[in-house]
Amino acid sequence: MLKINSTLSIDENEIIFDFVRASGPGGQNVNKRSTAVQLRFDIVNSPSLSDTLKNKLINISGSKVSDKGILIIHAHRYRTQGKNRSDSLNRFVNLLQKASQKTKYRKKTKPPLSVNEKRLKIKRRRSIIKKQRRPIDPNSE
Repeated sequence: MLKINSTLSIDENEIIFDFVRASGPGGQNVNKRSTAVQLRFDIVNSPSLSDTLKNKLINISGSKVSDKGILIIHAHRYRTQGKNRSDSLNRFVNLLQKASQKTKYRKKTKPPLSVNEKRLKIKRRRSIIKKQRRPIDPNSE
C-alpha cells in the first residue's frame, strides 16, 4: 500500500511502470538501456479514490491524463531506472496530495466606509488641482 496521507492510501497493484529508452543524460548508455519510466494509473477505474477526488485529480493533472482517464507520468531526469522510478512515484504522490487538499473559499468582505471616503476625498482634491491648471476663458464672465 502506498500511503498518500492519513486518510488515503493506494494499492501498488493499481500502478503500472513501463521502462522506455530516454533522451538526455547517460551518454551512449541512453541508446542501450531503458532508464526512463512511465508511471500509469487508471484514475477512472480506481477503487481507492472517491468520485470527487477523481474529478479533482483529472482537473489538476491536465495533459498528463489520456482520454480514457489514465494518468501518465514520464520520468527521465536521472540516469538510473531506480531513481526515475522513485521520482515518478514522488510526483504521483504530490499530485494526489494536492488533489486531496480541501479548497479554501474566499469570504467576500466590504471595504470600510472610511477607506471609501478617503478615496473620494483624494479624487476631489485631484479634480480641483486639474481644474486650476486649465486656461481661463475670457468669455466665461
